Amino acid sequence: MDRQTEWQFLDDRGHLATSDRRPERVVTYIQAGATLWEHGIRPAGLFGSNHDGDGPDPVKAGSLPLDGVDYLGSGAVLDADALLRGDPDLVVAVTYGGGQVYGLDPDTAKHVEERVPLVVLDVGRGQSLGDVRARFAALARALGAAQDTAGAIALARATARLRALAHDNAARPSLLALSPASADSAHLARPQSWPDLRELTALGLDLVSPRGGAGTNWFTADWPYVAELSARVLLVDARVNAYPLDALVDNDAWRTAASVARVVPWNPEEPHSDGAHARFFDRVADAVEAAGGSGVQRRGGRTHGDPAAGA
Repeated sequence: MDRQTEWQFLDDRGHLATSDRRPERVVTYIQAGATLWEHGIRPAGLFGSNHDGDGPDPVKAGSLPLDGVDYLGSGAVLDADALLRGDPDLVVAVTYGGGQVYGLDPDTAKHVEERVPLVVLDVGRGQSLGDVRARFAALARALGAAQDTAGAIALARATARLRALAHDNAARPSLLALSPASADSAHLARPQSWPDLRELTALGLDLVSPRGGAGTNWFTADWPYVAELSARVLLVDARVNAYPLDALVDNDAWRTAASVARVVPWNPEEPHSDGAHARFFDRVADAVEAAGGSGVQRRGGRTHGDPAAGA
């Protein structure tokens, strides 16, 4: 697109963001910024969610170098003035459905959109992983990025590898995705609520799907329950807000669960690019290969409460 012509992009809320030129100073939610970086676009500033602290989460940032990128804050300190202090010409955020801008108070989002174009892309349970990738790729191209041919090739190879492993019954252990909550409990992910986990299921992998509870995304269980499931691959939330595994070294139930499993760091807010997803799929494939086919998946057990939905 010629830089002198009007720039526009229709986001996933159905809102048309417009500018008299292609935006160059882009402020983003950290996951969106990490995704745009995968396409070669460096954000001018980042903001976090209510789960984040005073600094950017390096896990959410992916391969994005954080040096020289302004972190604008998260939670209560992130008002419209803070978000716009660097005079961005575009803000990019995500939603988990319903048009609610993730990480921003509704009034803050409203005031931001009155002053600068705002693009919001849906990364929630109603979207396929491929659809989310395509939407971010479309935005990146609108901002001047080239097509990621190398990433597409890597993703095709990683996807084919996982599909082949999934269809080899001798190498199909059960997988469980979880986010450590405390010394006493963990949040177990419901695979159908997460595009990346749903994709693993679609490729034929056997993910534990917790039953019961009222929440949409997570099922809260104690660590003995996690051990009872005997999953052979554990995808463990590595974000800063998750309870650290180092603090569980004396937890007998966690040690039991980990002793029979391959533990894979999992970022529920992985950058949505071909290359990032290829790397995630390869990590899972490595663990599935190493775990072999002797896993036993147990779906029964006690019913536990569920925390509020959200990332």
